[in-house]
Amino acid sequence: MPSIRQNEEKMSALVEIEDICKIYNPGENEVRALDHVSVSIDEGEFVAIIGQSGSGKSTLMNMLGCLDVPTSGLYRLHGQNVSELSDDELSDIRNREIGFVFQGFNLIPNLTALENVELPLIYRGVGRNERNRLSKIALEKVGLGHRMDHKPAEMSGGQQQRVAIARAIAQAPPVILADEPTGNLDSHSTQEIMGILRELYEEGRTVILITHDNEIAAQAKRVIKIKDGHIESDSGRGEKAGGEDHE
Repeated sequence: MPSIRQNEEKMSALVEIEDICKIYNPGENEVRALDHVSVSIDEGEFVAIIGQSGSGKSTLMNMLGCLDVPTSGLYRLHGQNVSELSDDELSDIRNREIGFVFQGFNLIPNLTALENVELPLIYRGVGRNERNRLSKIALEKVGLGHRMDHKPAEMSGGQQQRVAIARAIAQAPPVILADEPTGNLDSHSTQEIMGILRELYEEGRTVILITHDNEIAAQAKRVIKIKDGHIESDSGRGEKAGGEDHE
């Protein structure tokens, strides 16, 4: 089945990072977490950013997710320079543009699956009926239509992560940013979560996956390796769902 991205090969880059540095403790004992990094990601790509602890991948994720700003360099998201925005403006960008999935699920224990998915929509000012509708659709999409009234403690780790993905996609943000989303899961649940991320990519979402695991990274269409704050390698740039890809 053709992707909605198949006929959109000339789209401009969704993410443009130019010569970004992130320096902690400037001066004699400074740490360059990112050292003149440049990378571009198009709409509709499925990209894995891989690196070991201390490589700079988490710092890069924080930049991509507008959770932090660079010491120097430029970051454009959808053509907008987000490098110098205020905290409130960054928060607005995150709410509008990015769906986050974290290793630790970050669910509220005393809320049901449905209530957990609805919570960010409340903050975004979505009306009760609409957020209820969007949340139910998102939970159905990840195969949890029958568990909407269950709380996190009543679910497996894999199910909790599926709730977290539903929460991330409920308002259809253009970017899904998944930080070690399978880090706490067994192999079966890992494959379930990767399957959901692939489906989102095939629908035309941009999926950016942060991982230290080569096997997980290999399931993306493009792999960016980061080491010591530098991009070490970058394979397969620009591959979109529906393209000539015969794995």
